[in-house]
Amino acid sequence: MAKDVEFEFDIVVSLPKGSGDEDAIMDALFEAGCDDAVVGLGTSDLIGLGFTRAGEDSEVVISAAVKQVLSALPKGAQLREVKPDLVSLADVAARLSVSRQALQKRDMPPPSLGGLYRASEMLPALEAQPGKVRDALEAARGWFASASAAQKINARASLGQS
Repeated sequence: MAKDVEFEFDIVVSLPKGSGDEDAIMDALFEAGCDDAVVGLGTSDLIGLGFTRAGEDSEVVISAAVKQVLSALPKGAQLREVKPDLVSLADVAARLSVSRQALQKRDMPPPSLGGLYRASEMLPALEAQPGKVRDALEAARGWFASASAAQKINARASLGQS
């Protein structure tokens, strides 16, 4: 039997215009089982949820969380993004508690889009690095372990598939 992994990921959802009461949204998320999420409502008509959830398969774990979130939100809410997928060197550096410059000095995969990197491609490159960068990976494994699933879910969402 495979060992459970703690996956760290964020879900960003757009809300329909005037979808209303933040307290009602928070209550609905709690009732849907998202009581383990860190919820951000700072941007109008967007909601972000940060999760750490355990399981054997990141795609199954993240897809289940997306379904929970969407079931709790008003009709017309749409998945915008699951993170980490496209990340900056600053994002990766923050996860590793190293400087962005420390990563710029290392061999990294090529950027995918406008200076952003696929998080799913970063882990093998970082594991090959010596010293502090490689040593810092252990604390960020759950985040990197979510990247491939985030990429797949985002691709399906962009094609209008669930």
